[in-house]
Amino acid sequence: MAIATQYFQTIGGVTSYFQNEGGLQAFVVDNGAYPASACADTVTPGNCITDAQIQAKIAAVMTAQGWTGGMNKIFVLYTSQGEGSCFDNTNASCAYVQYCAYHSSFSFGGQTVIYANIPYGEPARCQAGGQTTPNQVNGDIAANVATHEIMEAATDPLGDAWFDSSGNENGDLCNFNFGVNTWGTGTGAGNQMWNGTIMEVQQEWDNHAAACVQAGPQ
Repeated sequence: MAIATQYFQTIGGVTSYFQNEGGLQAFVVDNGAYPASACADTVTPGNCITDAQIQAKIAAVMTAQGWTGGMNKIFVLYTSQGEGSCFDNTNASCAYVQYCAYHSSFSFGGQTVIYANIPYGEPARCQAGGQTTPNQVNGDIAANVATHEIMEAATDPLGDAWFDSSGNENGDLCNFNFGVNTWGTGTGAGNQMWNGTIMEVQQEWDNHAAACVQAGPQ
């Protein structure tokens, strides 16, 4: 996230830059049944949840855990294999066909809730040519798109902040652009090392360099 420190906002004449802080604060594994399918995507017919259902699940977990929203948090929801999603019941924009993940926001309890929907990583549809999987293929694919959405949620949380003249957010500009793999070999190679674990995640757009990079300003 150090790359994001060059992004800023100016409100009331006061400029503030993105801070390279934070990390995983908590998580919940929900083993309950999915809500009844409310959409009909082509990849996982009969097992499809809408964005409204995703928002409702996040709100329910927040309530159960006593969590609050706010502009300095993001809630990331991962779904299991065989469960798809669409934005709504018109089935016009669905997992694995129109998107591999997305981020958005909603209001709950008088606060803004920033969230990301990360569908199960399907290699046939969400793995780029040349993208390695140094750990577990489906998890690696999901981790890659999660970094994309987290970076975009940080720099354009409400859809009115950073994007280019074509409407691309910073993650879009480097989507499936991994650069040079400097760790490991073969299918176990990756471009990042985090706490001793090799990862293969996309580069991010650096305004200073006007290019996709693996590391940016501190």
